Amino acid sequence: MKLTTLLFIILLGINSSAQTTFDESPISVETTTGTLAGTLLVAKGKSPSHIIIIIPGSGPTDRNGNAGFTLHTNAYQILAHDLAAKGISSLRFDKRGIGQSHQAAIAEEQLRFDNFVDDVLAWISLVKQDNRFSEVYLCGHSQGALIGMLAAQKTKVAAYISIAGAGFPIDEVLKKQLKPKLPDALYSEAESAIDSLKMGETVNKINPYLYSLFRPSVQPYMISWMHYHPCSEIQKLNIPILLIQGTTDLQVTVEDAENLSMAAPKAKLVLIDGMNHILKEAPAEQKANMATYTNGQLPVVPQLIDEIVLFVRGDEEI
Repeated sequence: MKLTTLLFIILLGINSSAQTTFDESPISVETTTGTLAGTLLVAKGKSPSHIIIIIPGSGPTDRNGNAGFTLHTNAYQILAHDLAAKGISSLRFDKRGIGQSHQAAIAEEQLRFDNFVDDVLAWISLVKQDNRFSEVYLCGHSQGALIGMLAAQKTKVAAYISIAGAGFPIDEVLKKQLKPKLPDALYSEAESAIDSLKMGETVNKINPYLYSLFRPSVQPYMISWMHYHPCSEIQKLNIPILLIQGTTDLQVTVEDAENLSMAAPKAKLVLIDGMNHILKEAPAEQKANMATYTNGQLPVVPQLIDEIVLFVRGDEEI
């Protein structure tokens, strides 16, 4: 065998080994309504390692940050792999009723916001029993930011990270999103329905054009969600907080992050220029921004990884 060929094979082996920075395996936890499934990623190197639980956003979102044919980002998977390269382990999971957590589904009319909080508590309890991990960090994205906020109030965790978390309650968010999209008369009906739900009262008469949003089966869940104001809930946390918000996010704004920051002045606020809602680099222009939502090959913004690593590991040697 030629020397150059031998050297090539040796170098290839070294590079392959260097790229393997984690062990990835399926993981599950039992709940009263069925099994939740996820992926545990154990970073190689320092042991025990810090572990981040990545809490998904709203809708039928799976452990990788995807949802059917409409959302293919791989954002959570890429985030987890990039963090592992920096020595940080992670756990990401399918929401109840989604993907391999389908057996834990709850009928829509029985689902409540606190069910998702309880799911995170179950995952926290599970990883705390694993001696491969030291401190547990919660990282909630979008709706998951509020879920993480509430879970952090109920059990001990090292710190809390919000990525694109709303700074206003969902009733205000809905009004803000619907107003520019609906004719005045239809918006007035939507506003009235939202106000009723905010008061804990279900709505019987629903305009057919608004039925998908205010269908009777989803109203109890909406009422339970409207019970929480993110700025009130974040004030209840007595742990380190990192608030991250992208400047080209079309769904959650810098104003949301600033609102949370004012409610929790000790929190670290980081605005990432050019990062959109799915953690990818994108312009503010809507069409180009939305095009990233179906391109799972795009990396997450590197600054996002740097900020999380700095927050979690501080001055530790990486």
